[in-house]
Amino acid sequence: MKLFAHTLLLALLAGAAPTAMAALKPGDAAPPFNARAYLAGEPFDYSLQESLKAGPVVVYFFPAAHTAGCNVEARLFSEAIDDFKTEGATVIGVTAGNIDELADFSKETEHCGGKFPVAADPDAKIAKQYDALWVLRPGWSERTSYVIAPDGHIADVYNALDPKHHVKEMLEGVRALKTATPASSDQDK
Repeated sequence: MKLFAHTLLLALLAGAAPTAMAALKPGDAAPPFNARAYLAGEPFDYSLQESLKAGPVVVYFFPAAHTAGCNVEARLFSEAIDDFKTEGATVIGVTAGNIDELADFSKETEHCGGKFPVAADPDAKIAKQYDALWVLRPGWSERTSYVIAPDGHIADVYNALDPKHHVKEMLEGVRALKTATPASSDQDK
């Protein structure tokens, strides 16, 4: 038992904390959800189904607002939001942790900066549907990101506790989705 605890501690210190591998795979149907969300501090009711009508959606789960890694990840998504928009995609962050802080988190320039919404996931119900529960902190979301195609299917998934690569991986996933969908031409008509 001591060996397991020592190995777990070393993994945590190395940034490789154990997380569950995302069960949803490319091609799986993305569970639809509605949630209370915040954009630039303003509350609204978010619907994944409605958002998909405008194009692909990046749904990224994060452990909790105002925590070190989540602050970094939100800032990175905020800095890249124009790249996602150029590709026709929208972004939403979802968390079960510190949901009472999401209004402030959504507007603070060092985090979301009012550039994309974040949604509250009380009792981690959405995270459960997406198999994005954090093993080390029950009731909180782990750091898992999905690209959801407009048809409601998972196009890409990335799971890593380190927040630094989620934006890059999701942007690549959105671009791959765009190139995988042939554009119609006048010859097709």
